[in-house]
Amino acid sequence: MKVGYARTSTIDQKAGFEAQLRDLEAAECKKIFQEQVSAVKQRDELEKAIEYVRENDTLVVTKLDRLARSLPDLHKIINRLKAKNAHLEILNMKLDTATPHGMMMLNIMGSFAEFEREIMLERQKEGIARAKSQGKYKGSTGLPTEIEHAVTTYLETGVSKAWVAQKLGIGIASVYRIAKKNRYKPLES
Repeated sequence: MKVGYARTSTIDQKAGFEAQLRDLEAAECKKIFQEQVSAVKQRDELEKAIEYVRENDTLVVTKLDRLARSLPDLHKIINRLKAKNAHLEILNMKLDTATPHGMMMLNIMGSFAEFEREIMLERQKEGIARAKSQGKYKGSTGLPTEIEHAVTTYLETGVSKAWVAQKLGIGIASVYRIAKKNRYKPLES
């Protein structure tokens, strides 16, 4: 049986998500797991898909970058599938790990993808360093003073950091950073 997995990083990528679902249906996937979450976060539906796959099943994805975040991550997924005597098929590469040729090509393509990402990150670092040296890179400007004051005020009332983040529409990490910066400590119970 073919089991599909579709993922986009954000809800804004609706067209790409719908295209993945169409392609997986066209590939005759009997069950499709889908999620809209960044590849660096916990991918619960991917975990469910891998758990669902049985012996001789094939996990199908439209593109390699929808599945794995790195070459080690890809190998981990492949090894989990191998342990179940299952396979991986990547539609846009016409690649199936059920064959030795497919496994070899997957390793080669995965290596190229990781190499490409490393080159991109290196260029990004060089660009930031060049912009800093020219005084054009300022980095994050942080939150306005009013927001920082509101965070501290709310925390002093005893509400949770998660509540403050939601109320002010900021990330919880920002609330923790502001609390630490202002040396805020919750009242002892």
